[in-house]
This record gives sequence, structure tokens and C-alpha cells, in this order.
Amino acid sequence: MIPRYTRQEMARIWEAENRFRIWLDIETLACEKQAELGVIPKESLQAIRNKGRFDIARIDAIEAEVKHDVIAFLTSVAEFVGPEARFIHQGMTSSDVLDTCFSVQLVQAADELINDLDMVLSSIQERAIEHKNTVCIGRSHGIHAEPTTFGLKLASWFAEMSRNKRRLEQARETIATGAISGAVGTFANIDPSVEEYVCEKLGLKPEPVSTQVIPRDRHAEYFCTLALIASSIERIAVEIRHLQRTEVLEAEEYFSEGQKGSSAMPHKRNPILTENLTGQARYIRSMCIPAMENVALWHERDISHSSVERYIGPDATVALDFSLRRLNGLIKKLVVYPENMMKNLNQMRGLVFSQKILLDLTQAGLPREDAYRLVQRNAMKVWEDGKDFLEELLADKEVVSSLGEEKIRESFDLNYHLKHVDTIFKRVFAS
Repeated sequence: MIPRYTRQEMARIWEAENRFRIWLDIETLACEKQAELGVIPKESLQAIRNKGRFDIARIDAIEAEVKHDVIAFLTSVAEFVGPEARFIHQGMTSSDVLDTCFSVQLVQAADELINDLDMVLSSIQERAIEHKNTVCIGRSHGIHAEPTTFGLKLASWFAEMSRNKRRLEQARETIATGAISGAVGTFANIDPSVEEYVCEKLGLKPEPVSTQVIPRDRHAEYFCTLALIASSIERIAVEIRHLQRTEVLEAEEYFSEGQKGSSAMPHKRNPILTENLTGQARYIRSMCIPAMENVALWHERDISHSSVERYIGPDATVALDFSLRRLNGLIKKLVVYPENMMKNLNQMRGLVFSQKILLDLTQAGLPREDAYRLVQRNAMKVWEDGKDFLEELLADKEVVSSLGEEKIRESFDLNYHLKHVDTIFKRVFAS
């Protein structure tokens, strides 16, 4: 990822220092168990523990010659440890180190992302409670439908992000798997207890059948979960972008002092944060396909997945981390215009109450088709001639004869549409 979209807290997970440190931990832990089993002399273990370190520049130089990153790493470590280094990597294969390390990194990244989600959820909940009863128009197909509240919009986002957090927690559990099983995963040259020991120390579970590599369906689940979270972020971003349109202007990104919206038009206040989040979501979702294509490897292993994961591991997690942080700031500072919401709600001069009138007519005994015809013919006068819906209904003798003037007026009460807001909030925020 480019620095513009990278937080150091997430980037450090993917830096060479962290990767090689995990590699060294894996190799050292394996040696600890091997020494306990009598495969490695205990004095050799002490040398590996005390002297084990690496030099990143030296690893890069060796890899340029040998064209193998794990061999380059082991050579660098051996230069520090000395003759006892011959016991490092005993019975292991490169995938044992690479795959187990990748799992650790993905778990570390998931923990950062779960923290991000917690912040987003807290911000959404706070704004939802603030705007629980802020009335606005609900839209379907982009057209005015019936009244709702801005708090209900936010509650919907909260519920979705709560599901995303549970999905990510599940994906974290799925990916928290290690493999120290040797060539083709048979444990021919290393005892299974070594794998169990290393995994326990690293906070992982042993992969039941590793076939030399950890099955990539686990990774596909992880990256598809990130993509799903990104899609939820985009859903919120698109809604805010629509609400910020000049002719709507019900909500708006915070525009800071000194900020400029356009190089050509000084009046512009563009929804740049939400448009950026839409772009980030597209990028993160694009990593789903290669992650799923990585599932089908040749026989017990190949490395067609390797180059892909070197990209998508850092890029997907860094991009989602940035997106969640940006979303959090956006929600916290979002400017809301309740007056414009009411103005827009009244723009269609009462049409938002059409369903209530329809139901009242059916309750009064009219067949639904007849009731629909009566309501629609008055509604079309509002659309086509700019009439007032309530006035047209009161002037329609068939409607008045069925409902009476008082009942018609009662049906234009906004509170009718808000009576179950508390019920929905209890469902969403019960915990």
C-alpha cells in the first residue's frame, strides 16, 4: 500500500522485521520441543536461544544469490548461532515457516481490524441515539416512500457492522492455524507434538491435515470477510454521498476550516471522504477472487498462491484498516440537517401518507383494488399538477364518504410512522 492510505500500526505487521521475527520464533519454538524429545542436544538449544538473530540486509543479499527466502533467512541466522545452527529447521520444510507465520500475521491484522470495528460501532451507536427521533423521508428506488428517522438508518448500519465483527472474529478463528508437518505434511521427519507445541505458544491451532501447506479455503474465508466489510462501508458511504447532494443536503461530511473543495470552483464542498471509501471498497473486494483461486493448488502443494498472498495480505488489511478509521471519523463528525430532512419530507405535499389512506379504506370495507384506485387518482394530481394530497382527498366525495374528514386528517400524523422506533432500537442495541 502507498503511504497515503497506510497506518503504521497495521503496516508494521507486514514489515520484514516482524516477519523474520516470527520466523525465528517458529524455528526456536520447534527447537525447544525437539530438545525435549531428545532430537536436539539441550546445549545446542541454549546456543540457538541465546545467539539466534538475523540481519535483514544480509538476508536480502543471500536471497539475491540463492533465490530462496527461507534458505537465505536460515543462512543469516546460522551466521549468528554458529555450528549449533545445524539443528535449526530439523525435519521442517519452508511452508511450515511461511504458512504458520502468515497465519500469525493475519491474526495480528484481524485484531487491529476488530479494534477498528469496535470504534466504528461505538461512533454509530452514539449518533444513532442522538438522531433516534430525527424524522426524515425514507426512499425506495431513490423516490420518496414513507417517513423514517435518521437514527434508524444509523441503527441499520450498526446492526450490519455488528454482523461484520462476528464474521471477522470467525475468520480470525479459522485462520489461526499453524502447520509444522514437514514435506507433504506426513510428519515423517518431525513429531506431531512439535506442531502442537509451536502452535500453542503462538496462539494457533494445529492444521488437521496440512498436506505441506495450510489449505487455502481458510484464507479465502478471511479475505472474503474483509471484502464483505468493505462492501458495508461502501453502503454507508453511498448513502451519505446521496444525502450530501445539493438538492438533498440532509447530511454532509465535515468541511474543516481552510479546506478547499475544487481547484476551479471555490464554492464546492465535495463528498471526498465517502467517494474515497467507495474506491477503497472496490480495491479490497478485488482481492476476493485471487484468494479463492488460491484454494486449488497442485497435489500436496505448489507456490502459485505465494506471490498473490504477498500482495493481498498487506494490501487488503492495510486498506480496510484505513477505511474503517476514515469511516469512524466521518461518522463522528457527520453534519446532519434535520430542517432539510423535514423540508424534503414535505416536498411531495403529503404523498408519503398514501399507504395509510389505502389501508384505512380497506378497513372501511372497500376492496383493495377500489381503494388503490381512489388513492392513486388523487396522488397523481399531486405529481402532475402540484396539488396538495390532503386537500384532494378531502375534496374527493368517495374517499370522504368512506372515511370521513376527521379520519382522513388523522392519517396524516407523522407519529403513526414512528411508533415502533423504540422497539427497533431495543432489538439493535439490546446488548
